[in-house]
Amino acid sequence: MRHADIWRGIDQIAEHHSMSVSALARLAGLDPTSFNRSKRLAKDGRPRWPSTESLSRALSAVGMGFDDFAKFVEGRIKITAPLIGFAQAGYDGFFDDAGFPVDNGWEEVQFPGGDNEDRLYALEISGDSMEPTYRAGAKIIVSPTKGVHVGDRVVAKSREGEVMAKTLKRRTATRVELESLNQEHDLRVLKPGDLVWMARILWVSQ
Repeated sequence: MRHADIWRGIDQIAEHHSMSVSALARLAGLDPTSFNRSKRLAKDGRPRWPSTESLSRALSAVGMGFDDFAKFVEGRIKITAPLIGFAQAGYDGFFDDAGFPVDNGWEEVQFPGGDNEDRLYALEISGDSMEPTYRAGAKIIVSPTKGVHVGDRVVAKSREGEVMAKTLKRRTATRVELESLNQEHDLRVLKPGDLVWMARILWVSQ
């Protein structure tokens, strides 16, 4: 496994768990800068490797072993998820009231991952309304079972049938604030009752 593979694997683990590499380091009890890009090369340009202890603590923090990490980096762990186009997600019949996919015309897509959760699904982005974060053709992997917290990227469906990919900016008992990924779009403020469901985005594949 090459130097670049190790660091890419760390990046993928952080992204898979919807956190930055700094947050992954903190979760592992390490200095927050341990996995930063500035730490990956020495001043003279030579590759700098993460220590075995640092990598071990990071893997332990997310429940992975070294064998799983190797498979993860090499793309040998594959999860199959149902897939539909983003526009289709607003139609009736594809989701139940809790935001779980219903077996009705979904295709399938595989993506690398370390989580065998069987309720994940994928949405394929169309158009440019979510650029530059998500471009047309990108597939976002979504979980209706993971907890959603402020700062998470989410997919939400309104009672009017609109499906949105946003960042959860604030949530109280009386309002939900959803920040657009495309900064040209305004902040959306809804009442909790205006949303049918909201699910967390775990992964994106261009």
